Amino acid sequence: MTTDEFAFIDWLRQRTQATERVLLGPGDDAALLRWPGGPDCLVTTDMLLEGSCFYLAETHPGSPGAGTARQIGRKAMAVNLSDMAAMAGVPVAAVVSVGLPRKGGRALAEELYLGLREMADAFDTAIIGGDTNSWDGPLVINVTLLGEATPRGAVRRKGARPGDRLFVTGPLGGSLLGKHLDFTPRVREALALHAAVALHAMIDISDGLAADIAHLCAESSCGAVLYADAIPIADAAHALADEHTPLEHALGDGEDFELVFAVAPADAETLLQAPPVPGLTVIGTCTAQAGLWLEEKGQRRPLPPLGYVHTLS
Repeated sequence: MTTDEFAFIDWLRQRTQATERVLLGPGDDAALLRWPGGPDCLVTTDMLLEGSCFYLAETHPGSPGAGTARQIGRKAMAVNLSDMAAMAGVPVAAVVSVGLPRKGGRALAEELYLGLREMADAFDTAIIGGDTNSWDGPLVINVTLLGEATPRGAVRRKGARPGDRLFVTGPLGGSLLGKHLDFTPRVREALALHAAVALHAMIDISDGLAADIAHLCAESSCGAVLYADAIPIADAAHALADEHTPLEHALGDGEDFELVFAVAPADAETLLQAPPVPGLTVIGTCTAQAGLWLEEKGQRRPLPPLGYVHTLS
């Protein structure tokens, strides 16, 4: 039987016991812990695997989207910062574990660290430790990031309501042409938005716009309609010469690491009239009817949750 990562996450959630200290467990962009005497603690982790999540330019010359070790280190930290942004959290510290190939592992580790530090320093995040191993396989890198919830609390995927407007923070699609390795996590944007209006729900776009909005809707027990003409499409999506349209790339490519969030109609007007951050676009509306829909040229049709999914057997 073949299944996917989300089915396994659901299985885990059914077996994760609630405790007074665990305010939010598996299933969101970060877990949330009650921390006595201070703000609640956000915890997120991401593992990147060579040959699946990335290719090293040094060992896979010419592979589409391949990056240097420093770029991979930068990305490993950035994807965790993007998860922290999705919760409107403040990043504080990180631990890093690596599985290094025996041949050339030391030089690789140094370049990884420089990339990790470049991104961590940009967001005042300390790298406080981790674990280092070597083996006969390819590079594996895992970052666990700790952060703090603001006084307004963490923003979850759960909380969108019918009638809410869906916003995105930037253009989408074509990330394989470079953005997947060279993006800036929207931490500052998330905090500015959180301070300006009541964010009902939010998620970062890692799997794909359609897939990630489907996750948000599933957690919020609602549906959504997206407006094709309103979706901001990156220049890179137009530059890709393949069987997919630029819109299809924007809906399903993933690794854009922009934020999608839901707000009440009145707060949507506030953001449009006095945006606290640049690049905001209304792309859809949450609906009481379950499911995901695309409205294009006056016609509305079901939209599959386009995006990347890890499969398991």
